[in-house]
Amino acid sequence: MIDLYYWTTPNGHKVSIFLEEAGLDYRIVPVHIGKGEQFAPEFLKIAPNNRIPAIVDHAPADGGEPIALFESGAILEYLADKSGQFLSRETRARFGVLQWLYWQMGGVGPMAGQNHHFVRYAPEPIPYAIDRYVKETARLYAVLDRQLAGRDYVAGEYSIADMAIYPWAKLWKTQQQKLEDFPNMAAWLERIDARPAVQRAYALVEQVNADPQALLSAEARRLLFGQ
Repeated sequence: MIDLYYWTTPNGHKVSIFLEEAGLDYRIVPVHIGKGEQFAPEFLKIAPNNRIPAIVDHAPADGGEPIALFESGAILEYLADKSGQFLSRETRARFGVLQWLYWQMGGVGPMAGQNHHFVRYAPEPIPYAIDRYVKETARLYAVLDRQLAGRDYVAGEYSIADMAIYPWAKLWKTQQQKLEDFPNMAAWLERIDARPAVQRAYALVEQVNADPQALLSAEARRLLFGQ
């Protein structure tokens, strides 16, 4: 059994998608980031950076004590190796996937995250910041669109790279993007939208987060951003 410490954010969705796709037994442990539950001492023992997602694997492959992990990219890589799914062990194919996983972790996540912040959460609009991150998001999606030309998935076969990128790219409208600018990405989004495991993962939102707008409250912004 795997405990998934989760909230309904793009990074949270990455791991729930993998667990549903792989058919691994897991239990959701909600961490309401709008209420500051990510700062609870018991959570910080698992995730010292006070961010979701995190996991505790109670049945690691080595048969030892439970393994706790934070950082979504590390979690995806760990679960792929544990299950033998969605990440090849062959060198060329493996690193073909991992380079796109790290591209998401180092590029799409931080840049689209700043896009979300300045477009939706900042207490007052800052035109330079909005313009900067909207344009950088567009640049990154253009990179993705070129990569998807002639491919169904980012690294050829469906993989943890797709699972990592999809929850961010799915929010293109919130990020002030035009989907018609990225036709290959648009077709890829439709392919992933249609996967039953992805639909099951997103159905968790209704179970866990009854008020998706709660993160827009002044108290939530204070907890999330120190405002």
